[in-house]
Amino acid sequence: MFRDRTEAGIRLGEALKGYRGEDVIVLAIPCGGAEVGWQAAQALDCPFSLIISRKLPFPDNPESGFGAVSEDGSLWLLPGIEERMPAAIIERIKTRQIQEIARRITVLRKNRPLPDIGGKTVILVDDGIAMGSTMRASVACCRHKGAGGVVVASPVTGAATAKEMERIADDVVIVEIPRDFYAVAQVYRNWYDVPDEEVIRIMEKTEKERPEGSGRSEEGKS
Repeated sequence: MFRDRTEAGIRLGEALKGYRGEDVIVLAIPCGGAEVGWQAAQALDCPFSLIISRKLPFPDNPESGFGAVSEDGSLWLLPGIEERMPAAIIERIKTRQIQEIARRITVLRKNRPLPDIGGKTVILVDDGIAMGSTMRASVACCRHKGAGGVVVASPVTGAATAKEMERIADDVVIVEIPRDFYAVAQVYRNWYDVPDEEVIRIMEKTEKERPEGSGRSEEGKS
């Protein structure tokens, strides 16, 4: 369905065009969501940054997760997991991911705080939503930070997850909802794990175009 994350972001930006001109900010979940979110922010001509959330992986199956934690400590756990997994293991995994969040804030966001989102509509972007744990934690973070509204936006997810996102967000914008959806990678012809260096380049482009995280300058507007 998508050649790569650039095309996915362009198409997502088109789907979000109703938000152009409003007081919105795009926050992408790195690393995979960075290019998609940046393209969407370009389409909307709005500020862009990163929100750092991490999946809590099962000890014996790191590709699968039992929850997620966001940079402000917002936590989402799979219902019933606390009865099935010892609290000490949950805490150890959460601590490890909080350490990774701190590293990503330092490296990817240059230790800058999350932009002030109080009263703003936040558009949360990832390159796809599988189980949705990191998106749930990100939504909770934005609510705690006083966002005026939260929009969940992604190129792809499954039907059941889309309905769950509708329950927790003010709006949900999804480009494609395949009937047989089993992994985000299935809809990308060019799929790879995004390295830190790629995200850093995207953030450097953002800095050059919007040094203070604002919209385009008056001189640049038509």
